[in-house]
Amino acid sequence: MYQGLIIICLFFSAQLNAAQVMTLDDLLRQARENLTASQQINKQREQAFLATKKLRKKKLKQAKQDLKRAEKTSKQLKKQYNKNEKRIAELKKRLADRSATLGEVFGVVHQVADDTAGLLHHSLVSTQVADRQPILSKLTKSKTLPSIQEMEKMWLGLLEEMTESGKVSRYKAAVITADGTETEKAVTRAGNFNAFSEGKYLRYLPESKRLVELAKQPSSRYQEMARELETKTNGVVTVGIDPSRGAILSAIVQTPSLKERIKQGGVIAYIILLVGVVALLIILERWLVLLVTSRKMNKQLKLDEANTNNPLGRVLAVANTVPRQGLETLQLKLDEAILKELPRIERGLSTIAIMAAIAPLLGLLGTVTGMIETFTSITLFGTGDPKYMSSGISQALVTTELGLAVAIPVIVFHSYLTSRGNHLIQILDEQSAGLVAISSDKKHARSEAP
Repeated sequence: MYQGLIIICLFFSAQLNAAQVMTLDDLLRQARENLTASQQINKQREQAFLATKKLRKKKLKQAKQDLKRAEKTSKQLKKQYNKNEKRIAELKKRLADRSATLGEVFGVVHQVADDTAGLLHHSLVSTQVADRQPILSKLTKSKTLPSIQEMEKMWLGLLEEMTESGKVSRYKAAVITADGTETEKAVTRAGNFNAFSEGKYLRYLPESKRLVELAKQPSSRYQEMARELETKTNGVVTVGIDPSRGAILSAIVQTPSLKERIKQGGVIAYIILLVGVVALLIILERWLVLLVTSRKMNKQLKLDEANTNNPLGRVLAVANTVPRQGLETLQLKLDEAILKELPRIERGLSTIAIMAAIAPLLGLLGTVTGMIETFTSITLFGTGDPKYMSSGISQALVTTELGLAVAIPVIVFHSYLTSRGNHLIQILDEQSAGLVAISSDKKHARSEAP
């Protein structure tokens, strides 16, 4: 009603100027029409509100019914849940009782799979037979009991590894050469120990699953054996293998060669070698001279006439020049002749003896120099990293070894040459004494003759 009055007032305000020409009957009629329209609008709104209320009441009733059904279902599910919990507990207990042995099997399978995976990862057979580890990785990481099929696959992998470890196989594989290039080559695998290609030993890198040529190969004898193994198709072949599966070959790569060892000794090492070479040349010269002299003197012993191409012949020639002189003169002449031959026989022996003494002294000098360098490195860098000290220690040991290696054979040869020279001098002394004795007998015979 108030709304109708407001509409009338607004209408009256809006038509204030027009009211001057409208009659009161028109105004009353218009007001009644407006009131009727307002009532119809309110009635429609009221009907809409009632319909909405009825609908919501119906939905509320339906929701209450759904709630009751849900509560009833919840009680049933809770009861079933408790019943299932008891049942699960009973089944778990029964499973634990029945799977005690299977649990041990799982532990064994897990451990064997782990060990086998590591074995296959570092195996040379993996360069020929790929993709052998997925099933083992699955068994290693699995927390459930393995199936029969999975255990059979693991068993087959172990059997395959055992079978291939006793075979010599030839196949194509990627090989990284010494210069760093990767090419596909024909590879010969000797069991699970070594692989060869073109007579060269290969090393297996498990991280990249590649074969790499050793930067430093074994001696040529073993390389020839490897070539023979690569070319021969039947029969027995002798070949050098690494039973440590790469450890010995790795040590060969790290081991310095003789040239590198000498280089570690520095300048003193080269001086020692020079002394050894000079001593060796003198020894060879003296050995040849004494050998030739000895043969000539032995030949002279069988001759009656003196030959001046050897010391004994020259001594005999001196005796023949003084046949009628006294014994004392003859003895002096022979001693003089022998003294002249001594420098030719003993020449160079003193030099060899000096070099035999110099070599170990040079080695000792290298030792002292190397230790000085070592202590200098310790002073500068400390003892944390042994690499800083290895240079000085290597020099000390190498020079000492070279000094002894040169001195010992030089001393032995000096002793041998000295004995040979003394033997020749002894022959000259014996022959000289024999000549004096023969001359004395002849003189005594002449004095007794009538």
